[in-house]
Amino acid sequence: MAPNAFSAQPLLLMLVFVALMYFLMIAPNQRKQKKWQEMLSKLKNGDRVTTNGGIRGVIISVKDDTVQLRVPPDNVKLEFVKSAIAAVTLPEDTKQS
Repeated sequence: MAPNAFSAQPLLLMLVFVALMYFLMIAPNQRKQKKWQEMLSKLKNGDRVTTNGGIRGVIISVKDDTVQLRVPPDNVKLEFVKSAIAAVTLPEDTKQS
């Protein structure tokens, strides 16, 4: 073999590295993003949500790209862009002594 002949070994190693990075980093992030977008599209009045800033409230109005929340204890109405909603939360169980 000639000393300057093309070797497929570095190319194969690079392809394996790219595939590994895709399956460990990119694919899970894409699934998480898709799940979050689906959650945002299913928001409805009465859902309890938590914003990215940690504010919890109940949705009273859903528009194209905004939601209005009623926030306790004074029932203040706040308007947020939908992308600020981090999660739909379940009502907390009542504590039993």
